Amino acid sequence: MREHGTISRTAGTAVLTLVAVVCTAGLADALRRRRGRLRERAQGRSEAARRHTPHGIPTVPRQRRTGPSAEAVDLTDAERDAFAGLVRRLSEGD
Repeated sequence: MREHGTISRTAGTAVLTLVAVVCTAGLADALRRRRGRLRERAQGRSEAARRHTPHGIPTVPRQRRTGPSAEAVDLTDAERDAFAGLVRRLSEGD
């Protein structure tokens, strides 16, 4: 019985070691690729853009406006008074 436990323990240790080595190699490769992309991106930027991002840290790009345009409605005096009354009622909690 003891021999079977030893073989399984040795096999388990070998598998875990192999998984750890593969994960470490994958992580190192991912970091190396990211460093290369950051270097390429920094070389492509203008000098003015580099001044706004200290130490070459990537920033979130500006968001484009994709929603509908803002609308404005002209209210009559009666509608404006009714709206003011509604706001007063809601703020009082009635």
